[in-house]
Amino acid sequence: MIGNLTAGSLSSGFVAPPALTVNYLVVAGGGGGGYNLAGGGGAGGLRSTVTATGGGGSLETALSLSVSTNYTLTVGAGGAGSASVAGSNGNNSVLSTITSTGGGGGGGYNGYAAGGGGSGGGGAFNAQNGGTRTASPVQGFNGGTGGGPAYDECGSGGGGGGAVGVDGVGSALINMSVAGAGGAGVAVSISGSSVTYAGGGGGGTRNTSTVGAGGSGIGGTGANGSNNATTGTVNTGSGGGGGTSQNSRSGQNGGSGIVILKYPDNYTATFSGGVTQSTTSSGGFKISVVTAAGSDTVSWA
Repeated sequence: MIGNLTAGSLSSGFVAPPALTVNYLVVAGGGGGGYNLAGGGGAGGLRSTVTATGGGGSLETALSLSVSTNYTLTVGAGGAGSASVAGSNGNNSVLSTITSTGGGGGGGYNGYAAGGGGSGGGGAFNAQNGGTRTASPVQGFNGGTGGGPAYDECGSGGGGGGAVGVDGVGSALINMSVAGAGGAGVAVSISGSSVTYAGGGGGGTRNTSTVGAGGSGIGGTGANGSNNATTGTVNTGSGGGGGTSQNSRSGQNGGSGIVILKYPDNYTATFSGGVTQSTTSSGGFKISVVTAAGSDTVSWA
């Protein structure tokens, strides 16, 4: 006997809950765009157990977690764009032992180097190198190389989760340079539909030369003498567009990151406060999408 139950009745009547295995998407904040013929910001690092990871790496292993235990949860803010130097790196996103690294800031002309990160920021005019990606584990790609020297007055794209930032292509003919586009993002379907994250920011250029497009349409677009740069899309970890010195058109901010958790619907997640999240159920799983920048803890029961 076990209490009032026989071992046989316990084994035949007891149904154990499924193991607490948590699949995840963790995307860090994108880097900000630099200033003055500048590089776009690099995308935040993307780590995932579903569909694809950043940088062409292998899918990661789902986390095996314990109930009634608090686990760290952070959604990284995007890095600031600059009106004078290089853009700032994005901030890390964290889930328990998983850290995705913020994207590198875009470089600025006159020696302001592009930052390294989950994906590297784009290099500025005068053949500045792009920032390098995080190596272990890979989470994105390197930034491109700025146009130059001579009249090649344009920056390059920041690296994206799915591709290297595009190099700036200059021209000796005025208004004919083409700033590099941001590297492509990565489509992930953990939330129930395919969504693209981690596009690199496009490079900036001068006069009316062609600006760099944001990677996958979610990275920020670069600036020229007529148009402002744009920000990376929020909650995608995309890089901000690079600026130009003309008409004080600054580099723009990177997009904030995101954390998505997928776990058996027999469990309930509790968040301690400090972030914004929503939870839905589908096909035997709950999916919690955490969007606001800040730090928190999560536990399950």
